[in-house]
Amino acid sequence: MMELLNTIDGLVWGPAMIALLLGSHIYLTFKTGFIQRRIPQAIRMSWRNEKNAEGDISNFGALSTALAATIGTGSIVGVATAILAGGPGAVFWMWIAGIFGIATKYAEVFVSIKYRVKDHNGEMLGGAMYAWERAFMKNGRTPAWAKVMAILFALFAAIAAIGTGSAVQASAMTGIITSNFDVPVWAIGIAIVVLSGVVILGGVRKISNVCEKLVPIMAAGYAIGCVIILFMNAPYLGAALWEIITCAFTPRAAFGGAVGSGILVALQFGCARGLFSNESGLGSAPIIAAAAQTRNPAQQALVAMTGTFWSTVVICLLTGVVLVSTMLAYPDIQALIMEDPTIFTGAKLSSIAFSKIPFIGTPILVLGMVAFSYSTILGWSYYGTRCAAYLFGKRGVRPYQVVYVLVAFLGAIGVGDSVWLISDIGNALMAIPNILVVLALSGLVARETKHYVYDGHIDEDSGEPIPVVDK
Repeated sequence: MMELLNTIDGLVWGPAMIALLLGSHIYLTFKTGFIQRRIPQAIRMSWRNEKNAEGDISNFGALSTALAATIGTGSIVGVATAILAGGPGAVFWMWIAGIFGIATKYAEVFVSIKYRVKDHNGEMLGGAMYAWERAFMKNGRTPAWAKVMAILFALFAAIAAIGTGSAVQASAMTGIITSNFDVPVWAIGIAIVVLSGVVILGGVRKISNVCEKLVPIMAAGYAIGCVIILFMNAPYLGAALWEIITCAFTPRAAFGGAVGSGILVALQFGCARGLFSNESGLGSAPIIAAAAQTRNPAQQALVAMTGTFWSTVVICLLTGVVLVSTMLAYPDIQALIMEDPTIFTGAKLSSIAFSKIPFIGTPILVLGMVAFSYSTILGWSYYGTRCAAYLFGKRGVRPYQVVYVLVAFLGAIGVGDSVWLISDIGNALMAIPNILVVLALSGLVARETKHYVYDGHIDEDSGEPIPVVDK
């Protein structure tokens, strides 16, 4: 089974997918006029609330929920997994994917809000499925090929949510806790189910309210902890950065031969884990962004693109440098990897590396992982629920939520590396229809971005009515 999953993962994350992903990031960067230079403005806008605009939650609430879903295991365990599989150079490619991915996040959220709809209760619905359905509509009818793409995205996203958002997070949370404390896995699983279920069954507003309070505290706390560790590892920072950069461009062994890879492998795992950490191009964040109170698509698209900046450009880079510098500072970690590489997973490497830092290392890792994983479970539940509603209507929502929560328990009690592979595969499959619709509508995004962002009309109402659908 693992061999089959590895084969499929290698195919979907092969050169073609890397070219599509990075190519789209670079193309949309030019198409949007290097929208990354608007990050300072976008960060300031994140704290504004457009109370008189249409939407279900504040723009900060939408950003917090998206960040809750992205700043998760990908930001800690995912970085460690990338280093083990692709070498230190994978950290560099994760960072590059994040920098250019900011433009893709902007474009996909712009498209989602441009084509969002309301249900019969007045709640906002959006995402790649509605973009496919509405953008190519003629005479009130959606072409069959566009409808198929909409269904495929919703189907892949609903499946990926169960793996990426539920099982993977619960598995990583359990792994970190049991690596440091003697707690039964079944007890952790029950706790995850109860704490997640109470919020998830409460709907988008409850999820948003929890994430608004949790995300800023957990992200700031983790970042401060990483900075303290980097200060303690100061003598090794130069060497760590050198390893990250040189291993990204040269096929060489790192850490005394304990970890080594070719350029393509570093690029592959860096891009795959980069997408897992920031979800730019994946199509997940646009689903929650469509619920935001915003006057026009550009407003929330700017706010949403800061999610990629915080999750990958800041958090993943901090984690990567912490792990590499710690592995250089403590050669016994390298010896353990060389002795038996098969025992090392991302969670185990993270636990050992952080535990080397006296007093603060283990608490930072454990608290960070628990908070990140829990918030990711909440954020992805919304994505999966919306996709289930698109596929099966209102009657599919509650059963999906129940399955989602129960899968978290299964993930906690015994799902291993296979879940990471399934999540990687699911992410790639849902990314394809999302990236294609964004590329197809990139001309529209560029024209309207010029009007709203560069011509000074960022607070202008779009004036476009939002249609009502029976979903």
